[in-house]
Amino acid sequence: MTTSRILLPGENGALEPFTPKGVYLGAAPGGPPFHSRTAYAAAHVVADPLAAHAPGLPASLDWDATLAFRRHLWSHGFAVADAMDTAQRNMGLDWPATAELIRRSANEARAHGEPYDLLACGAGTDHADAVLMVDQVIEAYGEQLALVEESGAKAVVMASRQLAAAASGADDYHRVYGTLLGQVRRPVVLHWLGEVFDPAMAGYWGSADIDTATSTFLDVIRAHADRVDGVKVSLLDRDHEVRLRAELPDGVRLYTGDDFHYPELIRGADGRFSHALLGIFDAIAPVAAGALRALDSDDLDTYTGLLAPTVPLSRHLFGTPTYHYKTGIVFLAWLAGLQDAFVMVNGAQSARSLPHLAKAYQLADAAGLFPDPDLALARMRTLLTVTGVHG
Repeated sequence: MTTSRILLPGENGALEPFTPKGVYLGAAPGGPPFHSRTAYAAAHVVADPLAAHAPGLPASLDWDATLAFRRHLWSHGFAVADAMDTAQRNMGLDWPATAELIRRSANEARAHGEPYDLLACGAGTDHADAVLMVDQVIEAYGEQLALVEESGAKAVVMASRQLAAAASGADDYHRVYGTLLGQVRRPVVLHWLGEVFDPAMAGYWGSADIDTATSTFLDVIRAHADRVDGVKVSLLDRDHEVRLRAELPDGVRLYTGDDFHYPELIRGADGRFSHALLGIFDAIAPVAAGALRALDSDDLDTYTGLLAPTVPLSRHLFGTPTYHYKTGIVFLAWLAGLQDAFVMVNGAQSARSLPHLAKAYQLADAAGLFPDPDLALARMRTLLTVTGVHG
């Protein structure tokens, strides 16, 4: 590395010296597919750096860079989860851009294999009016599900803000999901997004009590198990996930969405384990790929050794308010040279503070995430300069 000492703003507001390790631990692309776990990396979108980005403006994407990032994930053995939270659904990625993303990503997936196996795309209700009746929620879901299925991708039935507002209890969730699962052509993934990721999801599945909500969730799955490929649970509650995993019908996978406890949940215990659909995989894909291949070979020491240093980073990125984790994800893609600009749809690059981003840089360096440490350092210096800090 070139001269690497840098002054970074700490949590107390003072500049503190930092010397990066500059060691890259990522696997080379092109390795064998994972065989012991199914792993989806939830992918971010790359904003067009020359377009206007602010709340309320239409989303404008750099399509070449956005699709190149998906190829990056596929090259490391991951399936891609697209048009979901990490892609800024409900946080700036409007429906026209989402629909185009689904079509383009599915077309790109065809060059690598069967889209249904390589790509899962979110279907929700965010294109409809803010306030809907339950029948209108079903209709809105149906429109997006049709587009995803026509693309050839696997559908992820995302939690709906409108359903959370319109439903009067568990019966409405049975009605909505029962109708949708009766219509789908191929098995889908059901997504339970907790209020830590989106406060509008409070009381989803008809109750604020987690056990009551889980009972309804399981009843829906059991009634339609042949139409459910799996469930993605994003509650950041490890113990709840382990209990839920044990209750799922045979053949229904649990895709962990727990960006705090993923190494142990994916590893599992006593023959039970979680598959994965994770936003943190966007940022750590090359390192996580090496870990998952080690797990395939029952090399638990290597698996743990590679993933353990990524956990402090993930906990930092997904810290309160959790829904702004996308900013850190995009920031790290820029530092890693996977996109040319640190700019986001909705102007969301401003959602995290400079000390937060500086800490993300330090933790990513400790986890061995930068293929070109000099580039990462130079870009960190650039960010400091434009914010008036001379590091």
